[in-house]
Amino acid sequence: MTHLLIDILRNSILITGLVTVMMMLIESIELETKNAFFTSLKKSKFGQTVFSALLGLIPGCIGGFASVSLYTGRVISFGALTAMMIASCGDEAFMLIAMRPDKAPMIFFWLFLIATGCGAMIDFAFKKLKIKDFRDRRNDIVPPAMALRQHCHGHRHQDKDGLPANDDGGSSTACGQTDLRKSRKMSIRRTVLFLGVIIFITALAIGILDHEHAGIPDAAPGSFDFLNETWMQYLFAALGLVVLAFIVFASDRFIEENLWEHIVKRHLPVIFCWTFGILLVVEFGLSHLDISRWISDNTALMILLAAAIGIIPESGPHLIFVTLYASGVVPLPVLLASCISQDGHSSLPLLAESKKSFAVAKLLNFLIALIVGYGCFLL
Repeated sequence: MTHLLIDILRNSILITGLVTVMMMLIESIELETKNAFFTSLKKSKFGQTVFSALLGLIPGCIGGFASVSLYTGRVISFGALTAMMIASCGDEAFMLIAMRPDKAPMIFFWLFLIATGCGAMIDFAFKKLKIKDFRDRRNDIVPPAMALRQHCHGHRHQDKDGLPANDDGGSSTACGQTDLRKSRKMSIRRTVLFLGVIIFITALAIGILDHEHAGIPDAAPGSFDFLNETWMQYLFAALGLVVLAFIVFASDRFIEENLWEHIVKRHLPVIFCWTFGILLVVEFGLSHLDISRWISDNTALMILLAAAIGIIPESGPHLIFVTLYASGVVPLPVLLASCISQDGHSSLPLLAESKKSFAVAKLLNFLIALIVGYGCFLL
């Protein structure tokens, strides 16, 4: 019991930390580039879909977390988010590569085609039907310069950074307040952010937050294990160092409003609580449920079961379908239905951020899984 609770807590911290670092990085890049970094991606819905699907293909859940962060930051569309969820197999991707390296590339290729095609069609349908996305307007990322323009709309002149300017061309105070854009002091909040990111980077680097991938063989001693998320955690640790640089050199206004008020106070607690709660319910529920007993020799029923079980936002229950496929017990349509419907832990932060987006995306994934699964079965 204690071991299970510790593992759930470790996974919750890992997921929350990765999403938080991604959100901080996105906001910091938008500040430094004056929103130009994601401009080209925002202009192309299909480009967003392809990019998000590629993130989903990254084994494990880290690519999915990045896609969810981009979605809640209004960088990618709902169709692109759905494409990630279709392409993502969570931790099951590691097991599939390990058990069937001859079939895995072909399966990932088909998942990518299905994901990009369905994501593009979803965006097209939303546009034609004039359906708005389901994101909470409170979660919008508002760059500091834009927020200042909205707050000080009465000023007629602005400098090149979008800040109110005096008649002599210099930056003035904002609506009678001190210009915090250039103010940089080592405040308590800046110190807490800096130390928090340092601790998270250290935990990633030394493996404190590692979690086991059931059914995946260990690498030979001294060899590089591509089938392990460790190298991705090193990558995110490196991105965390970039975030540290922004924390050190960013203005007080950006630290206070964007990083502290918006991400730390609003997003981080919600993401952690929902992630911990869902993992707790799922883990304790699965410990008293033997999903293997549900499996029968009826392929049509197994496609339905694979798609239905895929709704569970967890890596683990879906491993049985990978195992059965690798053993030759079930055909490809069952595995495809499972892979399309499930996305490991990737959707947990989405559940915390936008419950409507989570519900609609999961429903679409379930329906697409059934269509593809039964379509392949009939062919």
